[in-house]
Amino acid sequence: MAELATIARPYAEALFSSAGASAAAFKPQVEGLAALAANPELRQFADNPKVSATQVFDLVAGVALQRGLTLDPKIGNLLRTVIENGRLAALPEVASQFGALVNGSTGVSDATIHSAFPIDADQLRDVVAALEKRFGRKLNAQVEIAPELIGGIRVAVGDEVLDTSVRARLDQMKAALTAA
Repeated sequence: MAELATIARPYAEALFSSAGASAAAFKPQVEGLAALAANPELRQFADNPKVSATQVFDLVAGVALQRGLTLDPKIGNLLRTVIENGRLAALPEVASQFGALVNGSTGVSDATIHSAFPIDADQLRDVVAALEKRFGRKLNAQVEIAPELIGGIRVAVGDEVLDTSVRARLDQMKAALTAA
């Protein structure tokens, strides 16, 4: 079977080009659908040959509506097409690629900040400002707590990683001591 990234690319590009200037507004809807599509029970239901594509669409759209996610007609068309083509499992990757296209067009990058401790709003604002200066672009930051870091932060922006955690420093010291 083809890689999910290869399968997802045409869907993400088609949605991005049809969305035009409102692509950024579609991002939360696509991410919400991707979260639903990641549910193994839903995918098992969708893969059942006795269940029609219309039934799967109605179920997914209904669950999305229950969760407060109103689907734009273009997002509904994407969902219907993905289901009819048996590609519901690719929807999380479609969302990821669509997000990358939106970010690329707006000059914003997603950043994941792993921190040993919770970061309050003022600290986060300062950290994001310093990171934007360091990476040279606007960042959409989300924080994940990772106690194994002991202290400090680890930041991932695309394929770039900045690790200033205590764990990373201890690992560097360990490598230096064992190399000698």
